[in-house]
Amino acid sequence: MGYELFISLRYLRAKRKQVFLSIITVISICGIFLGVAALIIVLAVMNGFETELRDKILGMNSHVVVMGYTGPVKDYERVREKVDSVKGVIASTPFIYSQVMLKSGGHVSGVVLRGLEPEGALKVINVGKMVEGSLSRLSERGRTGPGIIVGKELAKNIGLSLGDPVDIVAPMGIATPMGMVPKMRRFEVVGIFDSGFYEYDSSLACISLKESQDFLGMKDMVTGLEVKVSDIFRAKEVARAIELELGFPFWVRDWMQMNKNLFSALKLEKRVMFIILTLIVLVAAFNIVTALIMLVMEKTRDIAILKSMGATSKSIMKIFIFQGVVIGTIGTILGCAGGLAVALNLEKISLFVEKTFGFKILPRDVYYLNALPSQVNYGDVAVIVVGTMVISFLATIYPSRRAARLDPAEALRYE
Repeated sequence: MGYELFISLRYLRAKRKQVFLSIITVISICGIFLGVAALIIVLAVMNGFETELRDKILGMNSHVVVMGYTGPVKDYERVREKVDSVKGVIASTPFIYSQVMLKSGGHVSGVVLRGLEPEGALKVINVGKMVEGSLSRLSERGRTGPGIIVGKELAKNIGLSLGDPVDIVAPMGIATPMGMVPKMRRFEVVGIFDSGFYEYDSSLACISLKESQDFLGMKDMVTGLEVKVSDIFRAKEVARAIELELGFPFWVRDWMQMNKNLFSALKLEKRVMFIILTLIVLVAAFNIVTALIMLVMEKTRDIAILKSMGATSKSIMKIFIFQGVVIGTIGTILGCAGGLAVALNLEKISLFVEKTFGFKILPRDVYYLNALPSQVNYGDVAVIVVGTMVISFLATIYPSRRAARLDPAEALRYE
C-alpha cells in the first residue's frame, strides 16, 4: 500500500474534534448508496414493465398481422399458403374481429368479438390460463347454442359462469316487415380465460371462425391472418417479406408497429427516470466535494509538513483523490448490493406489503398488470456502477488540485 492511500484511509477515520467532517462523509456515502440503489431498482422495474407488457401483448396477439386494403380477405387459404412459405414464419391462422354487445340477464356489455380456429390459433397466439373450460370446446355445440369463451373480468362484470347462456347482439340489423331489428344469437359459455392483461380480460370474447363467419354474414371471408415468426425481433423483416410475396391489395404490420406508441413511451420514461435519478448521485458528488474542501482546510498544516518532507504535488493530489474514490466505491458497492437485493425480490416485497398493509401497488382495474414486475439488466447495472465511479472521481479533482497547490511556507506561517 502506498503512503498516499494509507494517509487517505487515516483521514476517513475522523478524530473527536472532526465529527462534523465524519458526518458529511457518511452523508456522501448514503447519497451515493441511495442514488445507485434507486437507479438499479427503477430501471429493473421499467425493464420488467416492458418485458411483461410485450409478453402479454404477444400472448393475445400475433407477431405479424396480414389484412387487405379493400376490406375482408377472400380466398384466405391460398393467401395462407403463401404466407407460410415465407422464411421465418412458423405458423399462421385466420381471424375475424368485430365489435358486438354481450347480453346476459339484465347485464349488457360492449366487447370485441374474435373469431378463431380452435386448433390452429393455439400455434400462433396464447389466450393465457383457462380458469374454467377449454378453448377446444369452441367447435362444440352446447345445450343452448354454439360455444363462446370470455375473459375473467368480463365474466365477473356481467355475471357469467361455465355453461351459462349469453346473447350476442351484432351491430348490423336484419330487415323485417317491422323494419330493421338487431341481429341476435344465443351462445353458451364453454370457457373463461385469464390473460393477465386487464384490458383483454374485461373486453374480449372468442367464438369459432365458422360461427363468426355465419353470424356476421362473412361467408368464406376473414378479417385477416395472424402470423407467428421464429424471432420476434426480426418480425419487421419477415413482415416486409410477406408483403412483397403477397403484393397489392394486402398490407402487413408487425407487433412493433402496432404497439409503437406504447413501447416508445416506455423507453422515454426509462430515459427520463435515469436522468432524474442520476441527479441523486450528482448531489452526493457535491457532498464529496464539500467534504474534501473542508478536509483540505482542516489538514493545511499536515499538507505543508508532507510537502516539506519531500511529498510532490502529485502525491498530495493522490491522497484526496483516493479519499473521494473510496467514498464513492463504498457507496456504490452498498447501493449495488441493496438495489439488486430489492430488484431481485421485488415481487415478494410487493406481495408482503399487500398482505401486511392491504395496499395494492398495482390495482388490476387501473393498470394493465396485477403484479409489480422486475427484470435486472446487468448491462444497466454496469453502466450505473461505472458512471457513479466516474462522477465520484471527477468530484475529487478540484479539492485535490487546491490541496496540491498549497504553499508550505504560507501554510506554516500562521500555524
